[in-house]
Amino acid sequence: MTNAPLLLGIDTGLTLTKAVAFDLSGREIARGEARVPQSTPQPRWVERDMEDAWQGVVDSVRQVLDSGDVSADQIVGIGLSAHGDSLFPIDANGRPIRPAILSLDSRAHTVIERWRTEGTLEQALPLTGQVPFASALPALLAWLVENDPDSAAHMRWALGCKDWTRFKLTGTIGTDFIESSGGFCDIQSQTVSAEAFDLFGLGDLSSRIPEATPCLEIAGTLTDEAARLTGLRAGTPVTAGLHDVAASAIGAGCVHPGQLAMVAGTWSINLVVADQPATDPRWVCRNFVEPGQWFSAAWSPASATNLEWFVTEFCAEEVKAAISAGISPYQFVNDEAGAIWDQPSDLFFHPFLYGSPHGDHASAGLFGMRGWHNRGHVLRAILEGITFNHKTHVDALKSKFPISEARLTGGGAQSVLWSQLFADALGIPVVITDAREAGARGAALCAGVAVGIYPTLPAATDQATRILRRHEPDAKRHEQLQSSYATYLRLVEALGPVWMSMDLSAAAP
Repeated sequence: MTNAPLLLGIDTGLTLTKAVAFDLSGREIARGEARVPQSTPQPRWVERDMEDAWQGVVDSVRQVLDSGDVSADQIVGIGLSAHGDSLFPIDANGRPIRPAILSLDSRAHTVIERWRTEGTLEQALPLTGQVPFASALPALLAWLVENDPDSAAHMRWALGCKDWTRFKLTGTIGTDFIESSGGFCDIQSQTVSAEAFDLFGLGDLSSRIPEATPCLEIAGTLTDEAARLTGLRAGTPVTAGLHDVAASAIGAGCVHPGQLAMVAGTWSINLVVADQPATDPRWVCRNFVEPGQWFSAAWSPASATNLEWFVTEFCAEEVKAAISAGISPYQFVNDEAGAIWDQPSDLFFHPFLYGSPHGDHASAGLFGMRGWHNRGHVLRAILEGITFNHKTHVDALKSKFPISEARLTGGGAQSVLWSQLFADALGIPVVITDAREAGARGAALCAGVAVGIYPTLPAATDQATRILRRHEPDAKRHEQLQSSYATYLRLVEALGPVWMSMDLSAAAP
């Protein structure tokens, strides 16, 4: 262990919370992670105990310090990242008033349907830069007022996940410039808008939204209590943090207009940074890191989590054997799917286990199954289906933004086979950087700018990002996948009425 200064990035995801220490060149020195449980007490509900979320931060940070490679005195700045579009409500004393509602939750779909019928969604797009979806903050707050008025009455602050971590670390209440644009922001002025609150009928809750701090500024310092729990040094600077979508883009080196950042994780994230706002119902337009910057992100909760679900539910023995052998539990996926990779794609998968870009009624499905198909065909169909869902979003963005390459992070980036599939399906080069933990590194680099280590964010990413692989699209394979994608979309169109009838008949709240 040396005494060299380090930056700590804390990234709270929907499944794992990760803490990673980086040196000033962006290289990982030590990491820790904690799996934080979710609960689904009713159909469409996805919740988390807020104290469990905080304990996940404590445990992951402790692992970094217990690694023997990092001392608390080396940490000169802490950056925060977390999934957005959630609700972590606390009372005036900073205590949780109910479980957090996560971004996989869709209980507020009835609110969205009502707003669609009333024309509210149409009005929201030019004002806020986005059409609210079921887990967007306006919808969650409206659901809370209508269905849990006691919690709404006792809620002093409507925090995001990252804001809850900031509060537990520093004792300060606030959000960041990006999170502040999650539903109540005038996208032109980039400031919170009273008109937006009134549009959603939530004017009485405007005082419950915390003030925004710039992403590249220090929001507070570590309290004595947080230092005692985590092992970090009291007084260590903590930034306001940022949405993990933006943090992952930064961690992969995407900070300039026209660069496409893709995250194949729990959500399908597809993001382009721009110097002008661009609104379209197919994506959300939100603030980026600094005033005068925006990002357009086409996304849905329909990416690599589908593969994780299949492997967890149906391949337990393979996972157990892989762990015993010390190899990736997903290696068999590459082996079995790769064995039939050159065969025609005649099996199709819709990766809509937790949501889709085709409405809240869509569900997952496997189509074209025949007796000669084996598990390898199913695994390949899942990989292709997830990739096609990304393609739906990327094609929308390409209609507005010039895109020359995509930088891929998340589970998909770990597989050479899958990375090439992305390139072939999208028809553009796909670049894989050394950002193993892109969200944590993006947050850490923002902390580095905040404490004065880097002069600017582009300077930080230039210093900290290295390209590992570049996948060029294969023209013949691209043509084949275009045909398969057309079938995939026809299935989506044909199933629309079926999904609607199935969902309306279900006994879901």
